[in-house]
Amino acid sequence: MDRYTLIKEVGDGTFGSVWRAINKLSGEVVAVKKMKRKYYTWEECMSLREIKSLRRMNHPNIVKLKEAIRENDILYFVFEYMECNLYQLMKDRAKLFLEAEIRNWCYQIFQGLSYMHRRGYFHRDLKPENLLVTKEIIKIADFGLARESCSQPPYTEYVSTRWYRAPEVLLQSSSYDAAVDMWAMGAIMAELFTLHPLFPGSNEVDEIHKICSVIGSPDQATWPEGLQLAESMRYKFAQIPGANLFELIPSASENAVNLIESLCAWDPAKRPKASEVLQHPFFQACYLQPALHPRVPNTPPSGGIKGTAEQKSSRRYSTGALSNNKPMGNTLRAKMTVSLKSAVQRKLTMEQQDLEKSEKLKNSLKHPRYQPPARPYHGNAVSKSLHRMPSEEIPGAPRTVTLRRSSNRDSDEVAEKLAKLSVGAGVRHGGSASAARPSPAALKAGGWHGQTDFLSRSHEVPSVVRRYSRKVIG
Repeated sequence: MDRYTLIKEVGDGTFGSVWRAINKLSGEVVAVKKMKRKYYTWEECMSLREIKSLRRMNHPNIVKLKEAIRENDILYFVFEYMECNLYQLMKDRAKLFLEAEIRNWCYQIFQGLSYMHRRGYFHRDLKPENLLVTKEIIKIADFGLARESCSQPPYTEYVSTRWYRAPEVLLQSSSYDAAVDMWAMGAIMAELFTLHPLFPGSNEVDEIHKICSVIGSPDQATWPEGLQLAESMRYKFAQIPGANLFELIPSASENAVNLIESLCAWDPAKRPKASEVLQHPFFQACYLQPALHPRVPNTPPSGGIKGTAEQKSSRRYSTGALSNNKPMGNTLRAKMTVSLKSAVQRKLTMEQQDLEKSEKLKNSLKHPRYQPPARPYHGNAVSKSLHRMPSEEIPGAPRTVTLRRSSNRDSDEVAEKLAKLSVGAGVRHGGSASAARPSPAALKAGGWHGQTDFLSRSHEVPSVVRRYSRKVIG
């Protein structure tokens, strides 16, 4: 216990006292339960029901046992710290709780009870003092009287606080089960609505009388086993018709009263189980709260639509948003998909560009905006007229072909001639080098001036003539 500093005592019970403490190393605030009896061996400590039960349970609505320490024959339990218990919230309250608050707390308690009962334990001491609250979270605590469902009777007669004790326990039944927790929860629910206990008996006999005055006396139809227990004790039930719960709990809704009536049934076999209570209409509003009843959205991944087989694979291997157990094939498949999409996009872009070029070429053939350059005659500039002009046959000069917009036939002839033209060292397509005409001079601003250096050097002319198709660029 050297690692903890006890600050203040916050509770005192039959078996121990509870202190608020702080961990010197981490600064965490904890609750330390100091047991009153001595424990001389560690094996004796580990046989306690509170340790055995809490070591087997891990639930957000069951208080967490951090560690157990035995020092100088004194046993300490270190729990997570909760701000207060439900009784403390009720005793000093002047205004009734809202039904939404009661529904939220009870839903969490029944979730914890459902888990506990599935794990093979029942609490046997449920009361407002053993329900710890921090803000909107409530947790079940104090498992000192917890019992295993599979344990053999007879069970202890005196369990739980009298006001929340089930009638079969009051009649000293040696065999009971988790239904005693359901009865206690019915009494606690009614007290949350009224801020007063539902069955405030001063002793066991008065407690049974209080129960009869609220839910009516049992008979052979409602609880035959109870009549046998009462007869074995030489006790006779007073014939009381019972009260109207709607009048006793005016602030409760019809669903709430219906649930309390089912929980506080004489016959334990007729009380609903914790898992069944969670499906009651009273808790229907809790289904819409993600914090209490989380649901996984059934939506496709944001990265795209996968095939059926791939979706099954993802559900099988994925354990969370950051799971490392996903198959590597998904990542490789995603990369391949991206690469394929990029390649297809590039191909479509290139095809679109080729299509645009073809359209431009057709438009230029129909409506040319450019004329092949012609050698000027006697220094005159090249005519830009779109009608045919007479030209002199000048040796060594290329023919000037001018298009007329008014004739489609002329346009077709020009397109055919342009397709047959080629350039390359002065050799025309289909001719020979000896029959080639002199090469045109280099084009400079203002007309033709002289000859090119390349064609004037005969030793630099390539032996193999490469031909290039002349294109008209629009």
